[in-house]
Amino acid sequence: MRTRISIGAVVTAAAFSLLAAPSAFATPPGDNGTVKIHDAETGEELRKNEPHVCTFYLDAFGFDAGQQVEWRIEAWAPTADVKGVQVKAGSLTLDADGHERTVDLTLPDGHYKLFWNFDGEHGKAKHKVFWTDCPGDDVKPGEEPGQKPGEKPGEDASGAPTAEPSEATPDKPGAAAPTSTANPAPAPSSNGGGDLAETGSGAPVGMLSAIAAALVAGGGYLLARRRTARNH
Repeated sequence: MRTRISIGAVVTAAAFSLLAAPSAFATPPGDNGTVKIHDAETGEELRKNEPHVCTFYLDAFGFDAGQQVEWRIEAWAPTADVKGVQVKAGSLTLDADGHERTVDLTLPDGHYKLFWNFDGEHGKAKHKVFWTDCPGDDVKPGEEPGQKPGEKPGEDASGAPTAEPSEATPDKPGAAAPTSTANPAPAPSSNGGGDLAETGSGAPVGMLSAIAAALVAGGGYLLARRRTARNH
């Protein structure tokens, strides 16, 4: 009889130990959960870390229900001028499933480290390192695509303002030459002996020469007659 009672007590104790074992090996409250870096286009259900992003958010999984979280992001080597400078920070209250996410965040291209602190933690803060790299960030504000460093918009490489094209620039192919309002000078005659040359007054040179020759001849004739009359 005593043997049966002893066997029953041992079986009962063993069963109780097996039932209590899961709670004995369960993770204590506080340090559960993980946090991930997600691209803004990634859904919240994906539990994969994405360490190279442009616009991003922080996504928490498996923490204790209703935990309060304080997080911060610091600039990190090798791109940080001074390692450990805080660039963003915020807080969250996790839901009943220990899940929550931040709003979409942006940072200049570079290397960063996330520090994730929460109520009830027994160890150090959870952390993640990641890079931001957005297309088009090489173009600085105020510059135009293809513009050289130091060159102002609207200037050429020498710094001189770019000229607007003229409507009638003679030295450009297809441009019309500027017109003049002055009367054009008469073109010289191409006929060989057709028209007589003209003086500044407009009288023909040939006619004046003939008149002068006639006058000279007439004067000579009168002088000759006067000499003849004297001799007689």
